[in-house]
Amino acid sequence: MTDPIADYLTRLRNAIKASHRIVEIPASNLKKEITKVLHDKGYIQNYKFEDNGAQGTIKIALKYNPATKKNAIVSLQRVSTPGLRKYVKHTELPRVINGLGVAVISTSKGVMTDKEARVEGVGGEVLCYVY
Repeated sequence: MTDPIADYLTRLRNAIKASHRIVEIPASNLKKEITKVLHDKGYIQNYKFEDNGAQGTIKIALKYNPATKKNAIVSLQRVSTPGLRKYVKHTELPRVINGLGVAVISTSKGVMTDKEARVEGVGGEVLCYVY
């Protein structure tokens, strides 16, 4: 697999389109950190890391609005790809839908949102946009 982050986002997208409650994804440290950011920002309901075998899995409980049956995640978009990495300075951090969405950034201080990176004053690789 050449792009595990794109695979992670695609599995989430497919589970949302199929209205699944839980999705299982092969684990890695970067995927775990992205999952923690999505949970902290309220895009997923819960998550659980299972260490079975060599790699382990991440079980993610998706968040739906009970009245409308709509998912909390409207769009997941991969920005930096293995063929074309996208790095930004702390002064050029992107704003997703004028601050309503979240850009997930991989920085030297860990994986964080664009807002947190602005406060910390660090730039990094823009992994994905979530809204």
